[in-house]
Amino acid sequence: MGLIENYKEKRDKILAMAAPEAIEKRHKNGQMTARERLDYLFDEGTFTEIGLYVKHRTTAFGLDKKVIPAEGVVTGYGKVNGRYVVAFAEDFMALAGTFGEYHGKKEVRAIELAMERGWPVIGMNDSGGARLQEGMDTLEAYGWLFRAQIKASGIVPQIALLMGPCLGGQAYHPIMQDFLIQCKETGFMGIAGPAFVKTQTGEDISLPDLCGYKAHAVKAGQSHLVADGDKDAIDKAKKLLSYFPDNNKAPVPVVETKDAAEKKIAELNEIVPESPLKAYDMKKVIKLLVDDGDFMELLPLHARNVIIGFSRFNGRSVGICANQPMWASGCIDINAADKMARFIRFCDLFSIPVLALQDCPGYLIGSGQDHAGILRHGAKLLFAYADATVPLISIMLRKSYAGAHYGMLDKSIGADFVWAWPGARVTIVGAETAASIIFAKEIKNAEDPKAKAAERIKEYSDLYENPYHAAERGFIDDVIMPEDTRTYINRSLDILKGKNWDSEPRIWRKYSNINL
Repeated sequence: MGLIENYKEKRDKILAMAAPEAIEKRHKNGQMTARERLDYLFDEGTFTEIGLYVKHRTTAFGLDKKVIPAEGVVTGYGKVNGRYVVAFAEDFMALAGTFGEYHGKKEVRAIELAMERGWPVIGMNDSGGARLQEGMDTLEAYGWLFRAQIKASGIVPQIALLMGPCLGGQAYHPIMQDFLIQCKETGFMGIAGPAFVKTQTGEDISLPDLCGYKAHAVKAGQSHLVADGDKDAIDKAKKLLSYFPDNNKAPVPVVETKDAAEKKIAELNEIVPESPLKAYDMKKVIKLLVDDGDFMELLPLHARNVIIGFSRFNGRSVGICANQPMWASGCIDINAADKMARFIRFCDLFSIPVLALQDCPGYLIGSGQDHAGILRHGAKLLFAYADATVPLISIMLRKSYAGAHYGMLDKSIGADFVWAWPGARVTIVGAETAASIIFAKEIKNAEDPKAKAAERIKEYSDLYENPYHAAERGFIDDVIMPEDTRTYINRSLDILKGKNWDSEPRIWRKYSNINL
């Protein structure tokens, strides 16, 4: 056999991946192969594979006789919508995509290449877990991978796609990336599978209940987006990627928009009810404000009392944090604090401005939250804002009370600009609470306690429960008409352009000791 024939035979054998019937079975299950996923991700003809011939070195337990095409993971680089991206896709058809020494080395090499070149990373997870036949070699390879991911964190954006099983030590791999997209029917992630859980703890639980999307996207808050299938997951990854710069030193992409930067939005004047007890949908506010009404919400099923996600203002990427009065009055609880804090820190790492839309009565109180660590978790928000060096803009729509005044971004914690609507209630606590404490004795001894309470509540409200008192002190830059909010946001972004980590002198340190 000649050199060319030998080359073609070796290459074709690896590229075939599996028998045609195995591939057909996979398609019937609604899943693409690893190479098909990469073909769908990258612009046509731009993908360059790295490590096609890599092979494990283990001979124990018959592994020397096993053919594992490309070592169970396809790695390489190419262009996604014209921008370079590094990606890897685990191949479940190759010994169940198990993670071994050289499988790990390939993924580490991909991440290191991304870090060296300053390109984003997309990982497609679909693996049966650790390749136990390799023993210590597999165990050590996990450490190499984790360290590579952590070193790349904050240098290049990392997106994980959970497209198949991802159990055991393997599960730490996607969870440490910046954003995780989970396929609703086929993506499973857990520190152990149901069989192992039952053996070790006696708990009898199904794979979907233990590791499915409800476990992670709803309860744990670990899956940022849920996808209907492989193509939907990749489409979501592409859109998410469009909001990010290539790396922590690159400019944030700017996209053309048909919306005028200083468009008046009359509908906003009537959107907040007069009664402070009546709810409204903050998502409607967001979609009215942003370019073309396009908002990519993250973690929409978890901690629904707050909203996070990406959008654009005059073509510029902006991260949005907002209270949602439709859920728990928009209070900040433990999950909400965690959800917003990590998002803010990501935006700060990649020079994406943050906009806070606040209508919050406070941090959630009670023994349940206190004993679970609301103070520790709530402080994460304060760390995130105070550490941030990107443009920080706050809009006070209605309530801005107590600790939530800082947790939703005010001037003292680091906001560059604070704009308030005329109906904003900005004070240390609500008038009812303040009056019940300050005037407790007077109200109790009054001839008509209810009338006296109402009198004192109104007095406190008129004096403090409004945006003007804070504006007099300079804590609010101006009280604006709701219809002009988009104008003020875009003007703020205009003059804050260029604000970043080196534009503000600070005493040197490694990083803040954020509460974990």
